[in-house]
Amino acid sequence: MTSRSPNVSAQPPRRPSLPERAISRRLSALSTTTAVTTGAQAGTTQHDLTEEIEEIKRYEDFTTIDWVQDAAQEQLRRRARRKQNAGVYELRGSLGWRRRLEDTYDAGQAWIVVTLVGAAIGLNAGFLNIITEWLSDIKLGYCTTAFYLNENFCCWGDEKGCPEWHRWSSFWLLNYLLYLLFSTVFALASASLVKSFAPYAAGSGISEIKCIIAGFVMKGFLGFWTLLIKSICLPLAIASGLSVGKEGPSVHYAVCTGNVISRFFGKYKRNKAKTREILSACAAAGVAVAFGSPIGGVLFSLEEMSSYFPLKTMWRSYFCALVATAVLAAMNPFWTGQLVMFEVRYDRSWHFFEIIFFIFIGIFGGLYGAFVMKWNLRAQTFRKKYLTKYAILEATLLAAGTAVLCFPNMFLRIDMTESMEILFLECEAGRDYDGLCEAKNRWRMALSLAFATIMRTILVIISYGCKVPAGIFVPSMAVGASFGRMVGILVQALHEAFPHAKFFAACQPDVACITPGTYAFLGAAAALSGIMHITVSVVVIMFELTGALTYILPTMIVVGVTKAVSERFGRGGIADRMIWFNGFPFLDNKEEHTFGVPVSQVMTSEVTSLPSSGLTLRAVEQLMAQNKYQGFPVVEDGSSKILIGYIGRTELRYAIDRSKKESFVSSNARCFFTQPPASAARTPSVRAPPVTFDAIEDASGQQNVDFSRFIDPVPLAVHPRLPLETVMELFKKMGPRVILVEYRGRLAGLVTVKDCLKYQFKVEAQETSTHDPALEMRQEKLWSLMNHAADWLADKVLSISGGRIKLSGGRASISLESRAEDPRDQFTPILASPGRDILDGTEDVDQGVELQSRR
Repeated sequence: MTSRSPNVSAQPPRRPSLPERAISRRLSALSTTTAVTTGAQAGTTQHDLTEEIEEIKRYEDFTTIDWVQDAAQEQLRRRARRKQNAGVYELRGSLGWRRRLEDTYDAGQAWIVVTLVGAAIGLNAGFLNIITEWLSDIKLGYCTTAFYLNENFCCWGDEKGCPEWHRWSSFWLLNYLLYLLFSTVFALASASLVKSFAPYAAGSGISEIKCIIAGFVMKGFLGFWTLLIKSICLPLAIASGLSVGKEGPSVHYAVCTGNVISRFFGKYKRNKAKTREILSACAAAGVAVAFGSPIGGVLFSLEEMSSYFPLKTMWRSYFCALVATAVLAAMNPFWTGQLVMFEVRYDRSWHFFEIIFFIFIGIFGGLYGAFVMKWNLRAQTFRKKYLTKYAILEATLLAAGTAVLCFPNMFLRIDMTESMEILFLECEAGRDYDGLCEAKNRWRMALSLAFATIMRTILVIISYGCKVPAGIFVPSMAVGASFGRMVGILVQALHEAFPHAKFFAACQPDVACITPGTYAFLGAAAALSGIMHITVSVVVIMFELTGALTYILPTMIVVGVTKAVSERFGRGGIADRMIWFNGFPFLDNKEEHTFGVPVSQVMTSEVTSLPSSGLTLRAVEQLMAQNKYQGFPVVEDGSSKILIGYIGRTELRYAIDRSKKESFVSSNARCFFTQPPASAARTPSVRAPPVTFDAIEDASGQQNVDFSRFIDPVPLAVHPRLPLETVMELFKKMGPRVILVEYRGRLAGLVTVKDCLKYQFKVEAQETSTHDPALEMRQEKLWSLMNHAADWLADKVLSISGGRIKLSGGRASISLESRAEDPRDQFTPILASPGRDILDGTEDVDQGVELQSRR
């Protein structure tokens, strides 16, 4: 909000212009040995003042970081450090060498942090992989030689099973019930831990991290408890059988790891811009360990996560991903040398006639993404409106229902990563899974895969967003793999039915022509691209998974078709849609806008401003108590509105408290936001305080409080006729919290990110109406039906148990509600005010989404 200038004692007779004030703030970085002490003392006061404000500030929850101010503060720190170090290198002895070592350590902190973070992410990913596989297999059976081994380790080297691995029972129905019981218990434990200890651990976290990297503050979202609970509950959620994945949550716990570790280093504790570089690198490492794809992780961070990605951030992201994958490879969690379970190698090539089928798979990927995003947002709306208090019960019932529906199907019963591993494989060297590769089972397998595709799609829609750690990458890839394998089986059957057709002339005799596993692989890429709207990173991830250069072109074709189809149904993937749904103030730098209106049509015209002089301290405190704006423009007086500067709420609060603390200040003391007259007594004052009550009363009316060094004398300001598109680019590129609008030096208004978003959504709403009363009526009927069913079930259980067992319901109510709240449940989409042409700027008001109070 503000970049401070040193306090100047000599005040010229006229008020300096904005350019003159800007020049006066530029202090020389040069110093000589003879002026070391003087220069250090000149900058120490302002530097210490900035550090003290930062210590109490830390940016309020649900606010946006002002990157312009953050950069100015960092420049002030560097300037103070240069003055402090001036002449040190000329010194001899231990002091000079100690300073050199400190500077070397400060310069190398980034690489130390990146190395530690990468190693921690790799270790965490390895342990989570091992635990997840064991929990997923324990639902089906156990190892007699060592209970802690999963089926692969228990039957090492035997792909068709072994006597050491036992099913829980020889009765199919009992295994079914035990599978249901394990799934329900895992989901109940995961949801309960999340709700009780870290509500932010629920969900994927990618949309929130995009906003945090862009400058949105969500305290606790990247904290230690979120990291711990996310790491504990993620294997439970995956093993419960819910149609959720671990790849999105992998990014979340990776970024949490980076945030927690970087807090131990002062360079990152006080500098948000430096922390943003580490978080971007951690996002790349999270994808790298999730897919075994370090280069793909870096590209994912560049393409999807980061709004600001300079070259040094790319190098650190690459190094962090490299360290994380190296540690994961050293742990070798699967004992196969693979970083992920569904890693595969293809030794066959493809034929040009298959491009037709590849395009068909790409079309499916685009349609799948559009369908799932549309209906998932409707499910999220229903969940937020009706199911917020029943988060634990919802997750538990979802897991139970998923287990009931999925156990009979061979592809839905097992873990999704294991399912993809099976579907990706070629039918050679005895690799088979329950007759998948046998020609006699071809049609049965095709129907089973079709059922798995439809059922998994429905489960993804209703499961993504429940209050457990839940990603959507792997579930979508599993859907695409099922569909792709089904297409591959049908194409293989078509080739065997018409082997001599001209269409298949490229196939060699007595050699397998069609590889259904590659269709599954391409289907997974199409579904992932369709749900996330990413292209280059998907191609690289898939290439690193297969290591097959020959399949880069088919992958590019499939992803390109998917992207083209997806764009026909709207811009932005599921993460971007969730940002809009939650109402986060985020401007996507990938979007291009053409509104054709000036910023005056969007700005707030009625602005609460502070006159440069004349207000009493009591009036300033009353003004702050009456509203929750995060800053105030400073003008010469209320009538002329000549803009002087801008002061943030935290700086103003700090200045008032400091004035009261350092010397006696009456509530009637006058406040000056420019240098007060030299003849007036200023506070803090060096003269002795009055010692009698009469003296106090006489002096209090003459006191002045100087706030001039707390204001930003050169705030970012634009002309009212500047196009709105240019203002949005300023927000994207420079990252200010607020932009003032001035006309001929007079304050005309201000504009914020949320003002721009409101106008954008208003224009989009005029083009395509999103309000559907019929949908709301259907949701109300569904909720009423669910209530009636719950009441009926509760009454039946109550009567059968003789009153000893009570379930949640209307007439037999018991406390199954979740009392802990996820702060994100209070968020609402940013919508334009109906019936207004000029929008009011409310981003700096402590209401709505951005500046909500923490619960």
